[in-house]
Amino acid sequence: MKIAMASDHAGFELKGEIKEWLESQGHEVTDFGTGSKASCDLPDYVYPASLAVARGEAERGIFVDGVGYGSALIANRIYGLTAAVCQDPFCAKLARQHTDSNVLCLGGKIIGSGIALDIVNVWMHTDPITDVEKYVRRVKKVKAISEKHLKKLSEI
Repeated sequence: MKIAMASDHAGFELKGEIKEWLESQGHEVTDFGTGSKASCDLPDYVYPASLAVARGEAERGIFVDGVGYGSALIANRIYGLTAAVCQDPFCAKLARQHTDSNVLCLGGKIIGSGIALDIVNVWMHTDPITDVEKYVRRVKKVKAISEKHLKKLSEI
């Protein structure tokens, strides 16, 4: 699977560990930066990575910043992206099963690499629930909101 990754300085080290693990599992990772622990602006890296997912250049995105919320705020402003902040494997499972999230956001200041890798593993290996009407209905409602309020990249 093709994965777009991005981080700011607070998520740089954890992003590297996750990238290494993903590649060891056979995934193709495109790293949109940052490339160091020097202070930087998160949108400079998460926005281009988000666009790669939206364009279909990557199937999913994994973004790491200090707590995860900054990345999610950016990604969820892009048509076609559903970003979830997960701080444990249970949340990662539900983020895939219940919302079909295609972007995982993690907090490098909140969780260590051991739990982060567990979260990524669960998120990568969990499919959305497609045979229970209430989950399908809810995902459709969220997509309808995007259709109403967000522009497709082809329209920009």
